[in-house]
Amino acid sequence: MASIFDDDLPQNPANHTPLTPIVFLERSAQVYPQRLAIVHGPVQRTWAQTYDRCRRLASALRRRGIGRNDTVAVMLPNTPAMVEAHFFVPMAGGVLNTLNTRLDAASIAFMLDHGEAKAVIVDPEFATVMGEALRLRASQDRLLVIDAEDPLFEGPGERVGGLTYEALLCEGDPADAWPLPQDEWDAIALNYTSGTTGNPKGVVYHHRGAAVNAISNVLEWDMPKHPVFLWTLPMFHCNGWCFPWTVAARAGVNVCMRRVEARAIVDAIARHGVTHYCGAPVVHNLLVNAPQDLLQGLPRGVKAMVAGAAPPASMIEGMERLGFDLTHVYGLTEVYGPATVCAKHESWEEVDIAERAMLNGRQGVRYHLQQAATVVDPSTMKPVPADGQTIGEVMFRGNIMMKGYLKNRTATQEAFAGGWFHTGDLAVQCPDGYIRIRDRSKDVIISGGENISSIEVEDVLYRHPDVLAAAVVARPDQKWGETPCAFVEVKPGARPTQSDIVEHCRKHLAAFKVPRTVIFGELPKTSTGKIQKFELRSRAGSVAAITASEAKS
Repeated sequence: MASIFDDDLPQNPANHTPLTPIVFLERSAQVYPQRLAIVHGPVQRTWAQTYDRCRRLASALRRRGIGRNDTVAVMLPNTPAMVEAHFFVPMAGGVLNTLNTRLDAASIAFMLDHGEAKAVIVDPEFATVMGEALRLRASQDRLLVIDAEDPLFEGPGERVGGLTYEALLCEGDPADAWPLPQDEWDAIALNYTSGTTGNPKGVVYHHRGAAVNAISNVLEWDMPKHPVFLWTLPMFHCNGWCFPWTVAARAGVNVCMRRVEARAIVDAIARHGVTHYCGAPVVHNLLVNAPQDLLQGLPRGVKAMVAGAAPPASMIEGMERLGFDLTHVYGLTEVYGPATVCAKHESWEEVDIAERAMLNGRQGVRYHLQQAATVVDPSTMKPVPADGQTIGEVMFRGNIMMKGYLKNRTATQEAFAGGWFHTGDLAVQCPDGYIRIRDRSKDVIISGGENISSIEVEDVLYRHPDVLAAAVVARPDQKWGETPCAFVEVKPGARPTQSDIVEHCRKHLAAFKVPRTVIFGELPKTSTGKIQKFELRSRAGSVAAITASEAKS
């Protein structure tokens, strides 16, 4: 039987427009035109100026033939051009592909070809690797190469294209109309996974998800109007966790940072009155382990956001001692960066700092605008008991979710099997409903039939006073199948021995969980500060062990 509400209330442009984060820029420029939007050395621009520039750049791209669903790649550090690209590329109808600035030429060439880029914008620092990537491209399709400029770049200023960024801007007309997406399901961004085995996968974001996650960032952080946001997080990583759009929604200030160093962070916080910043644990550890004289006068109350499977308790405790308000979030590229948050409770302030660090170290609960985040038994697709013991896989469902993997229908179907997105992260559901990750599925070490969480061992290692960073992987063992192998990076001036580390672990872990091998040295890290465990597995000879673990699980 037809409802009285079915036919007489049709959609029309007055009551149904696509969700998109690019309108946040338009609103801030209209409501707060003279408020500061971007700071980068001598560069200071208001929201009105930023909107004008983005309209010109979008117009220029369209005049050069860039339109709906055309990919525009950028290889930029956290500069004003990177902020602007998050708006003018989709304003032209295009899809923004932010390239990881640490990648080699062959990887960049693959991404340019796979994403079918029509244009690429290149910072002078990366001109050499981009030049090589352009030579390695398999595609013969024309590619517009645009050279970005940066007054803070201290180098030869090489160019790979015949057009500069500012010259492109001058080609555009701010009066040219820019279109909303035809559908909020239209692609807005393309982000590539790390590709630790085989070629990386291209994760496609849509306008709806970008807008929804940008708003969720505001809600999770109780973000006020006009925050001052320091860009320690690379904007090429999950589009800066959607914060370029979040900052625009709040008419805040983007404090750009070309180099992430402890002194630069402290100076920026003091000079610009920074209120918020994000990063992987390694970024926060820069401050936790910085010399005390450098930290003198550092204001308290700065809000910091950390993402990772399990930030070490020592880092959480260290941030609290600095007086920073740390929020722990969790997510993946496929869910636009963070999609769960460890929402704090007042009662947690009543427990000691170690217990508080444990509570804050959990991955937490779903973002406001994510429909569901839970721990599911992947064999039955039923939620695990909320007992804090039963291990399942973290799965997501909702609007903060990729469209899928570009040109990879099989991988997309596997990722969304059973109506949930499968993360590959193993976790438990605590009695209060909070998720706590135990390990990546490939990081579980099975020793003599016993499962060992590498994260649990790493947390103990981080509590050793001489340890700066630590990672644990499986190492093949003829008797036990595999045993824990610890890679340890020590603090400057420290000289611990393997016996020191092993004895420390014995005090806190069951005997079978104690690392049998300890290897000292600097740990390999990604450009976002994550430890590259795949490289450590290779060093430990654990490829066979990983295969055996996955077969047993």
